[in-house]
Amino acid sequence: MNRRFVVKSAFIAAGLAALAACEPTVSDGNVVQVAASGGNFTTLIAALTAADLADTLQGPGPFTIFAPSDAAFAALPAGTVENLLLPENKETLVALLTYHVVPGAVTAEQLSGERLMVATLNGSNLQIDGREEEVKVGPAVVTRADTIASNGVIHEIDRVLMR
Repeated sequence: MNRRFVVKSAFIAAGLAALAACEPTVSDGNVVQVAASGGNFTTLIAALTAADLADTLQGPGPFTIFAPSDAAFAALPAGTVENLLLPENKETLVALLTYHVVPGAVTAEQLSGERLMVATLNGSNLQIDGREEEVKVGPAVVTRADTIASNGVIHEIDRVLMR
């Protein structure tokens, strides 16, 4: 087999794989239902429920959620999640979770090549940088982009955003 053909085929295959990875996942249900069905956001769903935010995020939206995975929550110092879930820390939990939500539906394509400061639901600004290969949200990296729900978009991130 011609070496040039093999190399060219490998580049084409890699390009097709990268293109397939960028295709949005469209799911039935709102952002909370979709996150709950994904299996990788059990801690996030528990936190949204404890903060009484699940009903809000099931509303019409649209919302963009930069959703920390279960592994991202597990990487926090021991006891942090349990402490945040205590009723007396509800205000802190609400502030933390709403820092991960942006009004409107923002896709990876809209972030590509851009560096933005966006207002979150808690009123703070969040820096998003899509100028490199990976999109960064503050210090976190988007590990899975564009899960499209009926009322917004979910982007999985690799760490919990702390202000």
